[in-house]
Amino acid sequence: MNECDVLVIGGGPAGCSVAPLLARKGYRVVLLEKAHHPRFHIGESLLPANLPLLEQLGVADEVRAIGMEKWGAEFVSPWHAHGQEFRFADAWNKSQPNAYQVKRAEFDHILIRNAAREGVEVIEGCKVRAVDFEPDGTGAVVGAVHDDGREERWKARFVVDASGRDTFLANRFQIKHRNPRHNSSAMYAHFAGARRNEGQAEGNITIFWFEHGWFWFIPLSDGSTSVGATVWPYYMKTRAGRSLGQFLTDTIAMCPPLAERLSKAVMVTEAEATGNFSYVSERNHGPNYLLLGDAYAFIDPVFSSGVMLAMNSGFEGARAIDACLSRPAESAAALQAFDRAMRHGPEVFSWFIYRITNPTMRDIFMAPRNIFRVKEALLSVLAGDIFGTTPIWRGLRIFKVIYYLSFLGNLRQSLAGWRARRVNIRPVDEAGLGGSR
Repeated sequence: MNECDVLVIGGGPAGCSVAPLLARKGYRVVLLEKAHHPRFHIGESLLPANLPLLEQLGVADEVRAIGMEKWGAEFVSPWHAHGQEFRFADAWNKSQPNAYQVKRAEFDHILIRNAAREGVEVIEGCKVRAVDFEPDGTGAVVGAVHDDGREERWKARFVVDASGRDTFLANRFQIKHRNPRHNSSAMYAHFAGARRNEGQAEGNITIFWFEHGWFWFIPLSDGSTSVGATVWPYYMKTRAGRSLGQFLTDTIAMCPPLAERLSKAVMVTEAEATGNFSYVSERNHGPNYLLLGDAYAFIDPVFSSGVMLAMNSGFEGARAIDACLSRPAESAAALQAFDRAMRHGPEVFSWFIYRITNPTMRDIFMAPRNIFRVKEALLSVLAGDIFGTTPIWRGLRIFKVIYYLSFLGNLRQSLAGWRARRVNIRPVDEAGLGGSR
């Protein structure tokens, strides 16, 4: 039986944030990752709010070296004559004007190497099979299996589930549920030879709306481009025997502005797909454990919030665990603060995600105005600046008032969009959607 203070399940951005922060404080931290880095992962777009976290972890220079500079986001709609560009430099906080697009294989590899440098015992190719919590509340026994079949166990005072969409503890506790207010699926691949924007906008992410959902277009520093379609689940059922690569190609053809930018491009990775993209767990902590990042909840990638929320949860989790292990009298307050932070991020982004396909919201996005600094507040959300002291909340409240008044002013169109969305998010049998085809 091995022993440690904290055992972290998962070597993605959440796990590789919480682990080194705790190791710096002198805790014995073990991180178990089922795969071997570098490994492919989707979710390549970072937000400006990621950059201070990377600085605190000590990896900012390494990420800068692999990153494609991202100065903003562009939205393209078939229902509007012109696209709309949002520049992070125009947000309320002018000190974070850019972010990066990164290949996740390289980015996650940087983070897990950094965790090892900070004193974390990193074990790759080791899949957790069981977590049994001690009845006396002293911790848990974690059992895992190495790639070569060896079984190993650890006695840990605290367990962190940073397993991402594997949602290890949420599945074990049966507390993971479909998000009743959202539902989407995705398919994606990398392309070479895609036409990019010119100048500083070359690295911008572009969001293309289309009939069945939306596409992302993410330029990467090696010349490749990540392209994916986030669609209503019913649409995935129309594949009808086509290979996933052909289905993605056929879906791209339904969006002429994107098809034009990919007219000379070649798919250079296998297409992959994932279903049940939106879920939430009933809780994010309990006696001697925390759920971080996607292991707790995931909504939709339209605002590229996943990596930022995962890393921020690691920072919040490290503060909570430190209090629980070293200052028990403060543990209840620390866990309450952690719970508030974990719920805050998804709540802020969810309000927009639930409405982003409504014609009223699209009209506002495609012609934003900065009355009462509303546009600056919106840009701050797009930049991920929602956890600090930037005074954006009055502007966001005014934005919501504008939305609701516009909804009423265009009631027939708005209600039609609302009803269509209720139909579109209905659950379908998603068996077999995952993996590459």
